[in-house]
Formats: sequence, structure tokens, C-alpha cells
Amino acid sequence: MSLPAERTPVIIGVGEVLDRPADPAAALEPLALMEAAVRAADEDAGGGWLERTDSLDLINLVSWRYDRVAARLAERLGIVPPRAVYGIVGGETPTTKIHEAALRIMNGNSVVAVVTGAEAQNAVAKAKAAGIQLPWTPPAKVPENPIIPSDHVTELGMRHGIFQPIHIYPLYENATVAAWGLTPAQALAESGAAYERISAAAAANPNAWERKAFSAAEITQVADDNRMICWPYTKRMVANNNVNAGAAVLMTTLAAARAAGVPEHRIIHVHGGASAGEHMDYLKRDQYVHSCAQDAVLGQAMRIAPNGFDRVELYSCFPTVPKMARRTLGLGADVPLSVMGGLSFAGAGLNCYMLHSTCAMVHSLRARPADQALLYGQGGYVTKHHALVIGCRPAEPAWLMLNRDVQDAAEEIRGDVPRFDGAFEGAAVVESYSIVFGREGQPSHGSVVGRTADGARVFGKLDLAEVAPFLSPERSPIGDAGRVHVGEDGLQQWRIA
Repeated sequence: MSLPAERTPVIIGVGEVLDRPADPAAALEPLALMEAAVRAADEDAGGGWLERTDSLDLINLVSWRYDRVAARLAERLGIVPPRAVYGIVGGETPTTKIHEAALRIMNGNSVVAVVTGAEAQNAVAKAKAAGIQLPWTPPAKVPENPIIPSDHVTELGMRHGIFQPIHIYPLYENATVAAWGLTPAQALAESGAAYERISAAAAANPNAWERKAFSAAEITQVADDNRMICWPYTKRMVANNNVNAGAAVLMTTLAAARAAGVPEHRIIHVHGGASAGEHMDYLKRDQYVHSCAQDAVLGQAMRIAPNGFDRVELYSCFPTVPKMARRTLGLGADVPLSVMGGLSFAGAGLNCYMLHSTCAMVHSLRARPADQALLYGQGGYVTKHHALVIGCRPAEPAWLMLNRDVQDAAEEIRGDVPRFDGAFEGAAVVESYSIVFGREGQPSHGSVVGRTADGARVFGKLDLAEVAPFLSPERSPIGDAGRVHVGEDGLQQWRIA
């Protein structure tokens, strides 16, 4: 049994815009980019949908912080939707908002919904470097919705200098090397091969910010234009948010789409999805060899698509995320992990990548129809996860009605969270670690997450004189012995035993 056409959620329009003026003062501000993307999505759907929009979701902005963000965009579009919402930060929010819009349509609470987002970080950075004041809508003194929640960046993490995403994802990258029985060199080779295929997707995508295919060696090997950022990630393995780009997705009911004459082959159905999260404090997680929240949402996606996915988009801010997801999904090492082209290559605004990925997936499904495809988004520091299944085949009601929140499933598979003991002194073993590099190409600082004999967790600053074993390509230091003492600054210090 299928849903009645009046309650069947479908995607009928997608729009993307790239802005590359030589003069940053001529660049479009984020509101203008969103407006252009929404109008492009309306045109893609055949036109005439904007004035019918009853739900408008905006993805959180970083490059230019307005107030009244949703209201300002609605005014530019000349519409007054009953629901207009500006979202919170998170790379998973585009898939979340599309899923929520689908549920509102299914429940009869919406007929035409738009999800949009944009960033202009490239223009902002160039203007700052040139000392130019951009002629845009003035930023708010008190912008809506904080960029990073205060409980995500802890005082302890700040004192260690391990508080940015690029510092924290390596905890998972380095821990999985040992868990999967790989050497660091083998894990790096896997990342390079996967990202080589992702860069090829970007090269073929007309809406990618960078359209150049790189070899695995060009991605993983340190060079003048590819410096080490945080072990083992080079610049080409790190997300690129330095773009001027916007995207939009327009949704409605199957009945409304057909009544407007939208061709069947251009209609993409939303089948369902799931969300779950990890503790925001990375030191309060059970382990770093997989994400229970990621496993739970991908498990739900696989239940929605028991015959598998024809293609996937796995969030690719850093290689550990798609590598963990690939294993959970049971995909082979040679399966393409992106249709968009990845955050390192296709690029996107900080929270907008999965919005662009949805556009890319819709184009892909229209060109080469398939029953079901996967969009997997992730936000924070391996923190928030959302999977969304879409496809050319109409959804079964049971799929859409599956519980969207699978947090309980994540908790069922979660192990005990180790007690943190910041005052401990004595023997411990390496659980994971993060080594940050400076622009000159040498390690600047690092910290080790360790475990004591009784299972407590410790967090020690690494003496750079002892960094060599942590940078070995041939042997992982996970499980190696060390000793912890508390320094004069009150922070634990790690020394090799």
C-alpha cells in the first residue's frame, strides 16, 4: 500500500548558485545567494511555486551573521510563508530539515516546502585581506543561533589546543587504524583511494567549487600546496568551506506535482531516515573506533532499503567519517562514496554541504533512475548524525513512519563511558591521540587520550620530543604504554614509558 498522492512527499526542484567575482565587493551576500538558489529551484520545478510556499527552512550561516534571517529572505522572495525557521549549526541539518519537511507534508501540515542555505566565506576572506568593507546588509550585533554551542568546546579542550573539528576527528582516524588491523600507511592509502574517487566526482560536477581530479598520491602526500594540517590529514583531506555558494531544495506533494504537470521522471520520492547523536564532549564518549549514533542511523537506513542503495553520499569532512560509514553499510572499498564531490573538492558552506549533495543526488537520480539512494549527513565533532533515503520509487508508508529518532538504538549498543580522571598520575596506555601541525610543516602540539589499568580515561599533553612514534607510517602507537603526571599548569602530561 502506498500513501495517497495528497500526502506523498516528493522533491521537484533543486537549485544551486556559485559566485566567483574577481572583486569581492561585487560578490553576492548570503541572502542574495539563497534568493538566487530558491528561484533556481522554483524554475527547476516548472515555476509558480514560490507564492505557494508554506514552509521555509534556512541552514545556519557562518560567513555573515544576520538577525531576522528567515524573515529577511522571505522579504527578498516576496513571500509570507506561515512557517519560516532559521536553523541551528550542524552539517547534518540539511538532511534533517528535508526529512522534517517530508514528514510535515505526509502529515498534512505542509504542501510546499523550501530548504535553503548559502555562504560567502570566500568573499569575506578576500575582502578582509584587501581591507575592503563589503556593501552588504549589516551584520547583527547579536546574531541568531550560536555558531558553536558552548558545551561543544570545553575549557579542557581549549587548554590542550584540541578543540576544533580538525583536531578531534583524528581521534577516530587514529583509533580505527588499530581497530581495523591496519598500519597507518595502509589506512592512509585507503583514504587516498577513496578521496581520489570523490575528487573525480567533483571534477564531473558543474556545481562543484573546484573541478579538478587528484590522484591518491596528490591527496595524501605532503607538498608545498598540500601541507599537513593534523596527523594524518593533509590540506586535501580537510573540508573546504572557503566558497561563495548557495543551494535550495523545493518539495511538495505528489498530487500537487502531478497537477502542475511536473514530469514523473523529474519527481524524487523521500522514503525516510533517522537521527541520533553522541555526547558533545569528546572525552565523554565510550570509545573512538566507531560512532554508535552513526551505526544507529545507518542501521535504520538499511532497514528502509533492505535491498541496498544504488548510490550513496557519505559526509566527507574528514576521511574517518565515510570510512567508518562504509564499513557499517557493508560497502566495498572501491564503491564511490559521493555524487557531489566531497567537502575537500566540491566544497560548500560550513553547514550546507548536504544541501548541495541533495541537489547533486536529485540530478543523478533523474539522469540514471534508481529505487533508493542514501544521503548521510554528520555535524559537530562526529556528534550529530542523520541519514535520509530518497529514490525514484514511491515510498512505502511504513518507511516514512519509522521512528526518526533512533537515539535509544544508539544507546543500546554504546559501551560504558570511562570515568575521566584529570588528577591521575601513573601508568596508562594510548587510547588515541591528535597531533596538530603549524604552517611551517612541523608539529606544533599534541595530546594523548589514555586509559589507566582500572579503565579510567586520562588526557595528557604530548612532549614533542617524543612525537616520532605517533607519526610512524608503519606502526600504530595505540595500546602503547605511557606515564602521566600533572604539570605546573594543572594539565596532565604524557610521556612514553
